[in-house]
Amino acid sequence: MVSDQQVKRLWRLIREELTLEVAAAKAGMDAKTARKYLRDRRLPSEMKQKHEWRTRPDPFAAVWEEMRQRLEVEPGLQAKTLFEHLQQIEPGRFADGQLRTLQRKIKQWRATEGPAKEVYFAQQHQPGELCQSDFTHCRELGVTIGGEAFPHLIYHFVLSYSNWETGTVCYSESFESLSEGLQKALWELGGVPREHRTDRMSAAVNNLTDRKEFTRSYDALLAHYGVEGQKIQAGRANENGDIEQRHYRFKQAVAQALMMRGSRDFPSVADYEEFLRKLFARLNAGRRARLAEEMRVLRRLPERRLDTTRRMNVRVSPGSLIPVHRNMYSVHSRLIGELVEVRLKSDTVEVWYGDRKVEELPRLRGRGKHRVDYRHIIDWLVRKPGAFENYRYREELFPTSWFRMSYDALRDQWGPRRGAKEYLQILALAARRGESLVEEAVRVLLKEGGLTAATVTQMLEGNVPCAPITAVEVEPVSLAVFDELLSGGEVTA
Repeated sequence: MVSDQQVKRLWRLIREELTLEVAAAKAGMDAKTARKYLRDRRLPSEMKQKHEWRTRPDPFAAVWEEMRQRLEVEPGLQAKTLFEHLQQIEPGRFADGQLRTLQRKIKQWRATEGPAKEVYFAQQHQPGELCQSDFTHCRELGVTIGGEAFPHLIYHFVLSYSNWETGTVCYSESFESLSEGLQKALWELGGVPREHRTDRMSAAVNNLTDRKEFTRSYDALLAHYGVEGQKIQAGRANENGDIEQRHYRFKQAVAQALMMRGSRDFPSVADYEEFLRKLFARLNAGRRARLAEEMRVLRRLPERRLDTTRRMNVRVSPGSLIPVHRNMYSVHSRLIGELVEVRLKSDTVEVWYGDRKVEELPRLRGRGKHRVDYRHIIDWLVRKPGAFENYRYREELFPTSWFRMSYDALRDQWGPRRGAKEYLQILALAARRGESLVEEAVRVLLKEGGLTAATVTQMLEGNVPCAPITAVEVEPVSLAVFDELLSGGEVTA
């Protein structure tokens, strides 16, 4: 078969060679064939007839009208669903291999007679006009802090014109995280765009008990910076397309940077945040020219940041607990019955009595959780040891696995009542003398035997040195051993 390239070469050669035969030979075709293409002046691809006839009967011709009516009523029906329906009502008539034929037929119907599809209109952004933000989960990055899993989110902020971006580590889609992330981004940027676009923020709203309260707080935040708020339509993530695309690109960049780093573990959250700060700086390095255009038209920042800390007054229950956003936190038992002020931040919960901060607790993530500190209630548990066995939050009273093992050992040795009493006295020692010291003593006594509150006290008062935790050392393996194995050589020790 003659190709288009051969014919084009023939047309060039015929102007240079003396005879048709020589030009045809150099073009790789017969002289008779060359004469045809010289006379017709069309390429082989242009001379092919379009295949518009069927080579076999349409197996769906008899049932197509019914299928078409169903598609007109429910355009979302898939070809596979209709095919399975046909096989069910007429067993044996349609073979599995005919599914592709029906798919092509329905695809052609959708393109020629089906409903019109939604049109997406590419937008041309103007400098300083629009910023977008959203939360993105980072589970797939596999980041750990001190060897432990670190489930977190990033509040991600991007300028639509220059794609300048930044982000803040947070732990829930709450208004406090939104406020902290947005304000941090604007002050880092050094200016304020005219509009801020987000999704419906349903998760952040659900973290509050009152939608109106969220709307009021969010509107106040935008008004402080003079920004007009926009929300995309439900289920229309494409309307927030810049930030959605940056989510993907950013997490891809983080994953690559972690691979280059050689480890996904960080000593602390601060070290991980510094890693992200440097990454954002590298990502933004190539956007300086367009960012400079934005900076010329951005509005000025207000004189100070807006304090969006949520405050609420709650009364401490008889169980020395306070409810905060559907979670329970313990406070010192001396506050039972008192009215305290809770100041809710993105990652901490502050408890104030009068003008004094009496507690600062890590904020719980989600709902229906609880955080009970044994130091707040241990004095009364020692007086009421019978309450320990069925205490609703008993698991919170085992600060480490060694304390849990000590309770189990005491319970097996002395029974539930005496075991609980001994354990609570040990826990009281941890509150007074230091958790780490008591844990070391418990570790030794569990190994040697004779664990009681009295023996732990003797070890602490006598300053008896505790044996160090057994360290297992593994000699480094020479990689040359693997090279010798792969090459078939003799392995030497």
